[in-house]
Amino acid sequence: MKRPPLARFLSVASAVSVSTPAIAHDTGDDAHEPAAPVNITDHARAVHDDSIVIDGHNDLPWQLRKLGHTPFTERDLTQPQPDYHTDLPRLQAGGVDAQFWSAYVPVSTIEDGGALRFGLEQIDLIHRMIARYPEALELALTADDIERIAADGKVASLIGVEGGHAIEESLGSLRMMYDLGVRYLTLTHNDSLPWADAATDDPIAHGLSDFGRDVVAEMNRLGMLIDISHVSVETMHAVLDHTAAPVIASHSSAYAIAAHPRNVPDDVLKRLPDNGGVIMVNFYSGFVDPDAVATREARDAAMDALRAQHGDDREAFRAARAAYRQAHPMPRGTVDTVVDHIDHIVKVAGIDHVGLGSDYDGVGVLPQGLEDVSTFPNLTQALLNRGYTEDDVHQINGGNLLRAMREAEAVADASTTNP
Repeated sequence: MKRPPLARFLSVASAVSVSTPAIAHDTGDDAHEPAAPVNITDHARAVHDDSIVIDGHNDLPWQLRKLGHTPFTERDLTQPQPDYHTDLPRLQAGGVDAQFWSAYVPVSTIEDGGALRFGLEQIDLIHRMIARYPEALELALTADDIERIAADGKVASLIGVEGGHAIEESLGSLRMMYDLGVRYLTLTHNDSLPWADAATDDPIAHGLSDFGRDVVAEMNRLGMLIDISHVSVETMHAVLDHTAAPVIASHSSAYAIAAHPRNVPDDVLKRLPDNGGVIMVNFYSGFVDPDAVATREARDAAMDALRAQHGDDREAFRAARAAYRQAHPMPRGTVDTVVDHIDHIVKVAGIDHVGLGSDYDGVGVLPQGLEDVSTFPNLTQALLNRGYTEDDVHQINGGNLLRAMREAEAVADASTTNP
């Protein structure tokens, strides 16, 4: 069993309340109706506490970057941060044992230049955050590290770079990121690259280019997890064709439940048992709730029309956008909406191939009952309510990711290829 939360955070964690956070880089604002209460039983609490809870994607570093080069003088993460989804008391309240912190690199850096520098600065910010709170956070580089740090009552902190453009088509940059602690790379963000295609852009590579296949091979050699969130289906299949190690989708859901291109279709899910990969389900309402997906599609079309209507008059466009959003709020769904995605992935791929990838602090609209990092126990309760066993819940909460990470490490250990 895990140790209890650190004493220095207990008084703050006991006062944690659910709040609606500030908007981040993936979406816009929406109506926020009160969260539906979830009755967490003693049994669910015990199951949750016995799990190693691993979240595949959290964008807090992006939010902190907006504050400048010294964000921790403005935001003390030991105190409640109602503008964010994440702070240390709520991580403790949510029983989060391991967190992949996202080093998000905007696609604007592809044209503006400086993608590598931006990525390195985000990696540096994550290292500084960990160093700032040594009683609560510790850098994890391996699956064994995760278990050891969790047993010490800290949050094992891992780094994932979001956006393959950050390596600037350099395997040397990829290797240096690994040496700095990066343990997954999301191959694209929203824009296609010459070597890998995005789910939300026109294809360039039509899967993977020769360099893209070199990236996959080098990540296998290093033991860095290949993240297929954000990539096109064609690229997903190309990765599965060429990788020797399990893949992850650090923050994606099931396309069959909610037909958004950011989600993973069944023909990819069916390949996971042979690969060993794990789909870490995203919580963003616009990816998991079918009605929200339709609302977002209609909104995108409406925004295009409003831009054409107002031209260079930015103030008029902003006012029209706000009015449209107020009149057409995005449905949020509930914690059970997220469990629907888990159910489907289990049905198609199996219980060994699903995990959790919240996207907290990277999205603005979340299901009722999953408003911030303190609410992970609600998901454990919902899974038990659906009939999942204790062992099933342990796998979903983090066991599957630990297994995939160990298998990727084993592939690297067995590699005889030189860099």
